[in-house]
Amino acid sequence: MNKEQKNTEIAELVEMLSNAPILYITDTVSLNAEATSNLRRECFKQNVQMRVVKNTLLKKAMERVEGTDFSGLYPVLKGNTAVMIAEVANVPARLIKDFRKGTNKPALKGALIREDVYVGDDQLDTLVALKSKEEMIGEIIGLLQSPARNVISALLNHAEKQEAQQEHSA
Repeated sequence: MNKEQKNTEIAELVEMLSNAPILYITDTVSLNAEATSNLRRECFKQNVQMRVVKNTLLKKAMERVEGTDFSGLYPVLKGNTAVMIAEVANVPARLIKDFRKGTNKPALKGALIREDVYVGDDQLDTLVALKSKEEMIGEIIGLLQSPARNVISALLNHAEKQEAQQEHSA
């Protein structure tokens, strides 16, 4: 790869990272061609962008992105690296966990979820448990509706009791 190609690659990575609210860094080194193809297919289905990158180019791109501190991920930039970009924080974690049934690859090296850095494969369960925006909104709506349902139910029960008393006294 010549200098011009490296600069082009860095520029593409800067653009990709600038628009990425969710970044996962994984190790896919022991996956064979078929497994890698299957992983890419799953990523595509779940709207996750996956790209194998060179660590030095990725680090240079991270250093050039304004407004985001990637320094917590620098120590994991060793060996084979694939980057996963997503819009929903827990989707790549779930994808990795589901994909690696029976194997330990892809391994999670690290993740940047907005400003929070997660380092190490032991963080995968924590990332899987993160709630998406839609899940949080659903839970909040459910919590807000619960007291309203209780009030309505109590009013209906009270009205039914009054009707029964009026019928009984008549």
